[in-house]
Amino acid sequence: MTVESIVRPYGDTTGDGRVQVSFTLPVPSVSPDDRALAEGAALQLAAKMGLAPAMVVHTKAVGPDFTFFIVYGRTAHLVDLSLVTVTPREFELLSPAEVNLRIRSALGRKLVVVGATVGTDAHTVGIDAILNVKGHAGEKGLEYYREIRVVNLGAQVAVPDLVSRSLAEHADAVLVSQVVTQRDAHLSNARELGAAFACVPGRPLLIVGGPRFDPLSAAELGVDKIFGKGTTPGEVASYLAHTLAGSVA
Repeated sequence: MTVESIVRPYGDTTGDGRVQVSFTLPVPSVSPDDRALAEGAALQLAAKMGLAPAMVVHTKAVGPDFTFFIVYGRTAHLVDLSLVTVTPREFELLSPAEVNLRIRSALGRKLVVVGATVGTDAHTVGIDAILNVKGHAGEKGLEYYREIRVVNLGAQVAVPDLVSRSLAEHADAVLVSQVVTQRDAHLSNARELGAAFACVPGRPLLIVGGPRFDPLSAAELGVDKIFGKGTTPGEVASYLAHTLAGSVA
């Protein structure tokens, strides 16, 4: 199938340029007068964003002082697909049997993975999806792999405790999931992780993942690999086999 290089957003009809955006403003909308002012403010912002015409299709008070909006409008901007940069995956996707074979052949022992969420992040859905045997998106988690030993520390683990446990388990890789992103907590936690392991001789492979990470910022954060939203256990297992076990002769 041929894909056009220049495309427009699609709303009601192909190429109509219609988009939907949502945002919150620090303005009240409890009373009818407040709501009218709030929606006017939302339309003003939409106009400055280049949406014309625009309409507020949803307004919801968030407490007494904030309002959430959904705005629908038309943008004149085009997308040039030829200018989109996609970073190619640096490893091939392997089946569980292939991952197990590489690890067994290269290491002669089980590959040890320690996983957790750190800081105040209590969301384990991400780390569990990758580690637990039930997995995610139809793929079994790392616990399913015969040649991988998984130590799941759960949520809200302090970075010093993660370092200590990783050393005690002789971890080959440390996986950290970060879902909470308020005030860029995921970035500060990742930097703390990288800094804590920086002085560890022969430190384990450091992998972080979450919906708000930029996969290209691994070096800046002091980690080895970043996985974004939609990552499956098979991708992580393939990366571990590629990086820690290499190719099978």
